[in-house]
Amino acid sequence: MLKYLLPLILFIIMAVFLAIGLNLKPSEIPSPLVGKTAPTFSAPKLQTPTEKLSNADLMGKVWLFNVWASWCVSCREEHPVLNEFAKQQAVTIVGLNYKDEAAAAKNWLETLGNPYNVSIMDQDGRIGLDWGVYGVPETFVMDKKGVVRYKHTGPVSWNDVQTVFLPLIAKLQEEMP
Repeated sequence: MLKYLLPLILFIIMAVFLAIGLNLKPSEIPSPLVGKTAPTFSAPKLQTPTEKLSNADLMGKVWLFNVWASWCVSCREEHPVLNEFAKQQAVTIVGLNYKDEAAAAKNWLETLGNPYNVSIMDQDGRIGLDWGVYGVPETFVMDKKGVVRYKHTGPVSWNDVQTVFLPLIAKLQEEMP
């Protein structure tokens, strides 16, 4: 009798875990960085590789850090949303071109539009690793003190912009540096 019940019990347990997993939202993956000072970086700018950008250059500003790549299918989905969002000029948008070739990234922006105030290159993925990037796209909201205030995993939708990003950015813009 036990040899018939054991597989049934194991099946039920696995079905429960599957149901729980299917109800998880990948955009709500917790980040240990939220509420902490962001990892430092200094990286070449995509458009002018002889120049670098670092966190220090962004102190005193609220900014969005969007991790993207030209090879990323989900990035193509979110790109029109970022283009529209950028038109509002509500926040400085910094792109982190992740594990990509510079020529492909430049072509992507020339073809699909460039929502970034500046985009930096992370060809070896070290910056992404420091930031705990699971995959692209990922987007972080930074406050004026350089603290990560929010992390969004997956493509940003227009609904996300309206209900999460804009209200948070407005709140952060009001805070003292």
